[in-house]
Amino acid sequence: MKSKPKSTKRLVTGVKPSGFPHLGNYLGAIRPAIELQNEYEEAFFFIADLHSLTTVRNAAEHREYIRGVALDFLALGLDPQKVTLFRQSDLPEHAELSWILSCITPFGLMDRAHAWKDAVAKKLKDPTVGLFTYPVLMAADILLYQANIVPVGKDQKQHVEIARDLADKFNHTFGETFTLPEPSIPEEIASIPGTDGTHKMSKSYKNTIEIFGAEEVIRKQIMGIKTDSKAVEEPKDPDTDTVFKLYCLIATATEIENLRDKYLAGGFGYGEAKKLLANKYLEYFAEARQKRIELTKDLGYLDEVLATGAQKAKKFASQTLTTVKKKVGLLL
Repeated sequence: MKSKPKSTKRLVTGVKPSGFPHLGNYLGAIRPAIELQNEYEEAFFFIADLHSLTTVRNAAEHREYIRGVALDFLALGLDPQKVTLFRQSDLPEHAELSWILSCITPFGLMDRAHAWKDAVAKKLKDPTVGLFTYPVLMAADILLYQANIVPVGKDQKQHVEIARDLADKFNHTFGETFTLPEPSIPEEIASIPGTDGTHKMSKSYKNTIEIFGAEEVIRKQIMGIKTDSKAVEEPKDPDTDTVFKLYCLIATATEIENLRDKYLAGGFGYGEAKKLLANKYLEYFAEARQKRIELTKDLGYLDEVLATGAQKAKKFASQTLTTVKKKVGLLL
C-alpha cells in the first residue's frame, strides 16, 4: 500500500515559553502539529520567545522556559528530521518584518484584538506596547515562511485572521508578496476547560495541568478541579463536569463510556473521578515523560537541533524579508 504523498503546502506554528506547557497547549497546538508533520514537506515549529517577553521578567526563568519547551516538543514526538524546530529570537527577520508590517497596520485593528481587549477589560496594570502589537509580530512569524496552514486553538483564530488582513493589505499596497494563511483548528478540542471549571485552560488563569511536572504536582492540580456540590450517592451529569470533559480528551471510547455510566448511576464521587483522571493522565504521558528525562542528559543534542533549525528557517525568512524590503524601497 502506497503512503499518502506529502502536501506541498507549508505549515507554521509556535508556542510561547512563558511557563511550563500544559494539557491545553498540547491538545490545542502541539499534538495537532505533531500529527501534521508527516503530511507536509515543509513544517516550521518555533519557540516564540520574543512573544514571552510581554509577560516574563526574569532572565533565568526565561532561559529555563525556552529550553524546557524545546525538550517538551521533542519528548512529545516532534521529529527534527521532519520539522524545522528553532527559536524565534535566533532570527532577527521576525522583529524586522514585524516593524515593517506595523507601519501599515491600522490602529483600530489592534484595538479590536481579543488579547488587548481582554487586558483592558481586566484593567491590567501598565499594559505594554508589546502586548498591543503582539498580533503584528505573530503575523510576521506566519508570513515570513509563506505559510498556508497555521495550527491554532480556537482562541488564536483571530490572530491568523489579522495575519491574513495584513498580508492582503501589503499585497495590495506593494504588489503580490505574501501567501494568505489559513487556521487549522481541531474542532473537537477547540477549547480545553481549565481546572477552575469556568475559563479555558490557560497560564493566565492559573488553571492548568502540567505535562512534565512532578507527579505530586500533577495530582494536586487534578484534585483541585472545581466541581458541583452533589453528594457521592447522587447521579451526576457527565456533560457538565470538567473532570469528565478532561478525561474524554485522553481516554479510549470504552473508558469514557464506563466513566459515564458511573456518573449516571450515582454512588461514585468526584474524588474517585479525579483519581481516575490523574492515573489516566500519567499513563497517557508516561512515554513522553520518560523520553524527556533521557533528553535532559544530552543538552548538547538539543542545542544542535535548535541551531540547525535556525539555519534552515533563516533561508526562508531572509528570502521573504529581502523581497519585502525591495517592495517597500529599503533595498536600493
